[in-house]
Amino acid sequence: MARTVAELPKGMRITDHISLGVIGQTFPLDQVQAVLDQTGRTSVRERDLPADLMVYYVIAMSLYMQVSYNEVLRCLQEGIRWLPSLEKPIRIAGKSGISQARKRLGIEPIRLLHDRVVRPLATGQTKGAWYRKWKIISLDGSTFDVADTDENEAAFGRPKASRGKSGYPKIRFVSLVENGTHVLFGSQIGSYDTHEIALAKGAMDHLHPGMLRIGIFSAMRCGNRRPIPARNCCGG
Repeated sequence: MARTVAELPKGMRITDHISLGVIGQTFPLDQVQAVLDQTGRTSVRERDLPADLMVYYVIAMSLYMQVSYNEVLRCLQEGIRWLPSLEKPIRIAGKSGISQARKRLGIEPIRLLHDRVVRPLATGQTKGAWYRKWKIISLDGSTFDVADTDENEAAFGRPKASRGKSGYPKIRFVSLVENGTHVLFGSQIGSYDTHEIALAKGAMDHLHPGMLRIGIFSAMRCGNRRPIPARNCCGG
């Protein structure tokens, strides 16, 4: 008997499904459920967009930034059907439903999940990751544009421009960086006006014994406009 050839949805690539599968492997379901329980964000009743799905949705949004909210959600359901909340078909919500679900989730579960899961990956054979017995860790900061909304401008601010104001509000972040793999961990986020030194103090809490921090903001300037030199120190 003839069969219809199975095809991916129009515009969908097999690599997209593979990427979504990697999300599930990198952020295991038990870890997601643990942070939802700890932050009190577990769905208490059946919803169109349950909390565990929304955690993966927020992560997927960063991988598919040029894709519409609804399309990312549709592809996510195709790629991680093993979620318990996907045992029943979920209606693809409109923008307002997605926004409400993201608001219910909040930022704390995502922040806690990041700090639990994102960590150095280098092994003993990773080139450029070691100096003798110490794992080499750098520290650096940068900025990101965020959506041009009044709420983001109030929360994060925006740089000054020669004429008026810049096009987008910005966040400032500082991260520890594992040399050899370039994994960013211990990331600290603040408003654009937050000084990198203030954010660096929080990032340093994620150093562990056996790590060697080899540099800190060699080009950054402090309040008196004098450069802060690079430093060598051991994190434990």
